[in-house]
Amino acid sequence: MRWPSAVALALALFPAVAQAWAPACTLPDRIPVPRVEKPPRGEPVRTPKIGGYLLAMSWSPQHCARVRNPKGARDRFQCSGEGGRFGWVLHGLWPEADGPAYPQWCRPAKVVPAPVLRRHLCMTPSAQLLQHEWAKHGTCMSPHPAAYFRAAEILFGAVRFPDMAALAATPQTAQTIRQSFATANKGITAPMVAVAVDRDGWLDEVRLCLGPRMRPQRCKPFQAGAGDRRSVRIRPPR
Repeated sequence: MRWPSAVALALALFPAVAQAWAPACTLPDRIPVPRVEKPPRGEPVRTPKIGGYLLAMSWSPQHCARVRNPKGARDRFQCSGEGGRFGWVLHGLWPEADGPAYPQWCRPAKVVPAPVLRRHLCMTPSAQLLQHEWAKHGTCMSPHPAAYFRAAEILFGAVRFPDMAALAATPQTAQTIRQSFATANKGITAPMVAVAVDRDGWLDEVRLCLGPRMRPQRCKPFQAGAGDRRSVRIRPPR
């Protein structure tokens, strides 16, 4: 599926969310200008047919716990408290193929316009990450960054999150986290949710598997992430 038809579909599926979602953070007076990103060596341009999507959501307390300098230019807005205290943030909306060789770097990407960055900085609290997501993933779905991020905003706004403080207080596995998300979201089952952990077993991301019409579907084997019995530690909300 190509944009803007996918944006129209997302609006149709989640009309109330499109109207109601309002992120809570304090935007800086000036939005940093991200650098243009090109495919790094070893990451080829790939343009297979899109067979579905992943909505990848990062647990911000874990990201901020591992950065070297929370007050550095790269992470200050997300991790210093200046922009607010973030919980779940959107890593990105990724096009998927029928196998692990997903579409990427499909066309040259200019700098995302400042108004688009400003609109979505509370959702993805890094101007450079927004630029990266547009260059690597969004260009495979649209010639327009505003349309790509609008669809991501609608889908992210539709997700309901479990009580992370309660989950952090007791032992968890990848399966219990999947089930917690399924319980919080009508129409979602645990096999539609993938859990990503870092090398030390800390919860890093949760990913919602979506079909070609952006409806949740069972994750494919190469999308599934951590196995059901994998022990997972969770940083408590800040």
